[in-house]
Amino acid sequence: MKTHAVTDIGLTRTENQDCFYTSEMPVGNLPNLFVVADGMGGHVGGKCASHTALQAVIEYIRDVQETDPGTILRKAFSFANEEVMKEAKTKNMEGMGTTMVAATVYDDRFWVANVGDSRLYMVTPGEIRQITVDHSWVEKMVRLGELNPDEARTHEKKNVITRAIGMMEELKVDVFEVPLEEEGRILMCSDGLTNMIEDEQIRIIINSQRDVIERTEKLVEVANQNGGKDNITVVVIEP
Repeated sequence: MKTHAVTDIGLTRTENQDCFYTSEMPVGNLPNLFVVADGMGGHVGGKCASHTALQAVIEYIRDVQETDPGTILRKAFSFANEEVMKEAKTKNMEGMGTTMVAATVYDDRFWVANVGDSRLYMVTPGEIRQITVDHSWVEKMVRLGELNPDEARTHEKKNVITRAIGMMEELKVDVFEVPLEEEGRILMCSDGLTNMIEDEQIRIIINSQRDVIERTEKLVEVANQNGGKDNITVVVIEP
């Protein structure tokens, strides 16, 4: 397995509220762990929410006795939700929250959990496929047929999240079990990447670079060239 991760403040933000965690070694009962979080809730709250959630997920997974990977990820997200809400009350920052996507890779498949609009893709030489489903207002409108994907990309409500860690006491977490594809690479990212680069261009960039480091860093570079309007976090995994 080869992996590389980069987080960048972008060109317009004054603080990076994204964070990530990668481990190619076992974490608790998982063989590896990769996480991206994108905080929201004001200048202070967003960073606090993403870092609190990330640490909570890692802590939970390290200690849990559960062995099913999907269950572990789902319960870890629920624990993170409780910790973010607790932290918000303690620090009087109610309303802060974070998106999150996490994955663990086994021999021939991987499991992914997500809340919000941070994404995971499977990228092959000929195709890019979004595995996660955005929990956002525009995604809901696309699914209802009231917006097309091009309209959604530029809609004034494109950053309105309908589900996030810290937003609600009963958190619903999406979990997917996905077969690994031949020559497939896993891409995890915050919306600072996908709002700046369309999916097909992401596929071209990933397949045109020499190695995992160049793929990751080129994506961040192009996102900044296209405006860098948000924090950008990218994790590329080559199983």
